[in-house]
Amino acid sequence: MATYKKQTTGPAPTTRRARIPKSHPGDRPEYETIGNLRKPRVKGAHDDVPAIQQKRMTFAEKDGNFSWRVFRIMSEFVDGFEFLSQLERTVTFFGSARLREDNVSYQQARDLSYRLSQHGFTIVTGGGPGIMEAGNRGAAEAGGKSVGLNIELPLEQEFNPYVKQGIGFHYFMSRKFMLDYSALAYVFFPGGFGTLDELFTISTLIQTGKADRAVPVVLIGREFWTPLLDWIQYAHVGAWHTVSPNDFRIWQVTDDLDEAVQMICESCK
Repeated sequence: MATYKKQTTGPAPTTRRARIPKSHPGDRPEYETIGNLRKPRVKGAHDDVPAIQQKRMTFAEKDGNFSWRVFRIMSEFVDGFEFLSQLERTVTFFGSARLREDNVSYQQARDLSYRLSQHGFTIVTGGGPGIMEAGNRGAAEAGGKSVGLNIELPLEQEFNPYVKQGIGFHYFMSRKFMLDYSALAYVFFPGGFGTLDELFTISTLIQTGKADRAVPVVLIGREFWTPLLDWIQYAHVGAWHTVSPNDFRIWQVTDDLDEAVQMICESCK
């Protein structure tokens, strides 16, 4: 246990000890005071189990020990790399799973994937509904290669019916890496937290030189993306200088699908 001592010129120094109090499964959360230090009791904690195993990580499983989870993660990366090694000229589509067939972004994603498939590109999506379905649908209708990298969710997300080649992942982190890996271009349609997460992950890789700066990152939908870009331009580039003007040029925003096709084709010659 750590001991903290403070030397003074007055009375004898006092020793203050911090420790994690014992608790038992089913205990209600409460605090135990040791001197003037307050430490929370950890519900369900066991003294003989390492803290990292007690933590309920976002990628944890309900059963199986921690070491076997590591092997499962490794196996997903191996399977993912082997699967992607068979694909050529990939373009990855991102966007909301909640947008339906009557939405303009769904229609644009379907149309753009159709056109890119005619130019010999393989369309890769997350394999689910919404924009992912639209991307796979356009590729399938063009007779091109339609690929889905799906994720197992508690509510059972299934492959959309337009995926012709697919692979499923248990962990978000391995699936996310595979969606980002080795694409010749990235296309972003309106989406939620997952779409924004992918956008800023890829942008960071390009910004830091971990990915080729020449890889096009195309944002479809000015109405959706402009407020975000304006905020980044004002706050990050202008006011706080946390992003350089050159980094702001990572993205190309358009509503014109012909322009989007041209951007991607010219960058991938």
